[in-house]
Amino acid sequence: MQWHLKLRGRTKTGKKYKRSYKKKRHQRGRDFLPTTIGTRRILVKKTRGGSRKSILLSTDAANIITKDGIKKSKILSVVGNPADSQFIRRNIITKGAIINTDIGKARVTSRPGQSGSVDAVLVEEKK
Repeated sequence: MQWHLKLRGRTKTGKKYKRSYKKKRHQRGRDFLPTTIGTRRILVKKTRGGSRKSILLSTDAANIITKDGIKKSKILSVVGNPADSQFIRRNIITKGAIINTDIGKARVTSRPGQSGSVDAVLVEEKK
């Protein structure tokens, strides 16, 4: 598990910042569960405040916004990913990834690891 608490940098005079309190349980992060291409699999996690997060583990479809409206399309592969160049080879979908679909190339606008769906905007139509 990762813990999120930023303690970087120094003051104007060069003194190191010191932690003013212990880390709390809600500051824990969770391990990265990548969204890949395959049959649809969802993991539901309880969050703070009684809410739930749908973590999308794998999917083969995306909701794509086109000029005509929203269309559901099959994902063929990941073409580009600004988060990590290795995600292209491993077909990992994150926000900002360029995916190749039946309709054409699309950029992912949702966060599949948080929302549980792949929403995208059409970038280049297939001819």
